[in-house]
Amino acid sequence: MSIKLIATTRTDLGKGASRRLRHADLVPAIVYGAGKAPVSVTFEHKEVMKAEAVEAFYSSVLDLEIDGVAEQVVLKAVQRHAFKPRVQHLDLLRVDAKQTLQTTVPLHFLNEETAEAVKNGGVVAHTANEVEVICLPADLPEFIEVDISGMEIGDTLHLSDLKLPAGVESVELNKGEAHDLPVVSISLAKAAPAEEEAEAETETEADA
Repeated sequence: MSIKLIATTRTDLGKGASRRLRHADLVPAIVYGAGKAPVSVTFEHKEVMKAEAVEAFYSSVLDLEIDGVAEQVVLKAVQRHAFKPRVQHLDLLRVDAKQTLQTTVPLHFLNEETAEAVKNGGVVAHTANEVEVICLPADLPEFIEVDISGMEIGDTLHLSDLKLPAGVESVELNKGEAHDLPVVSISLAKAAPAEEEAEAETETEADA
């Protein structure tokens, strides 16, 4: 999925300038990387909100146009208002088609409701909702699927169990086996206190 953003360069910098921009319904941002000088830009807030409503905005290579010049970037950081639904600032990293990039990709968990382990009383616990990867920009996936249909109660899937697309590597796994972190597990649901007391009373009566 291609997401395009249109920006305008700005020369009015500083906190005061950023406040004025936000009051004008604009979002200040910085574009950096790829051996080029950082550039301060602005976006229309409504366009940023439209883009960030799409999950791929956070994990895809974005098509950026600055004063008519095309660039490709990935989102590195987003600053939000403390309580208003507003984006305050964006950090965008330029990407080079020939150089690998390191970023995070969301995990999509499949078959949680239909898995036999869940039907048999298992409770799914996510230990990670995203994974850090390294790959060429063209190979960057929007998300990585994790199918739990084959898991049993007591099972845990780790990073090494994920099926990464061709050309995509896990940053953590590249550090060694000790970094094969858990991603999702299924455990037996704990009985409610009332149920535990009832079971205890039943056992006591049986012993009497």
